[in-house]
Amino acid sequence: MGTPARVRYARVEDAAEMARVNVRSWRETYRGVMADRVLDDPGLPAARERFWTAMLSDERYRANRVAVAERDGDVIGIAMAGPSQSSGSQWGTHLYVLYVVAAEHGTGTGAALLDTVVGPDESAALWVADPNPRAQAFYRKHGFVADGTVNVEEGVREIRMVRISSGRGSRS
Repeated sequence: MGTPARVRYARVEDAAEMARVNVRSWRETYRGVMADRVLDDPGLPAARERFWTAMLSDERYRANRVAVAERDGDVIGIAMAGPSQSSGSQWGTHLYVLYVVAAEHGTGTGAALLDTVVGPDESAALWVADPNPRAQAFYRKHGFVADGTVNVEEGVREIRMVRISSGRGSRS
């Protein structure tokens, strides 16, 4: 693989590269799960770049933690966690995004990104596509368990996975 991946907090100038990784990861991971019209939409990269620009520049999202993983100057992974939108939940943090390009699966990059945006002892929740056995196994390895909650959005079935920390830690 060459040099080790470097994980750092994202900056607004990373938005275009983050969008590239986001779209590439969706196409690699969700072909056959997500509608082709979504994955092949020529406007998808620009829409994702607008999304990431907003996440990194809009005051409304300043509580989110957003990170990128780079290898040899190229962004190879992205992650974002922030306050849970579920009132009364046992977890204070929600992992909204964690994508690593397929060529980097199994290198530890995903784990480094996860630990950057969600502390290893922090209670958190996430939604993961089902089926997506590789991602589900990754999250189980990091202490997440399916809680039985299912959501279907735009034809994609997702399951919620949660990790309840005994210390119920959170980051500021």
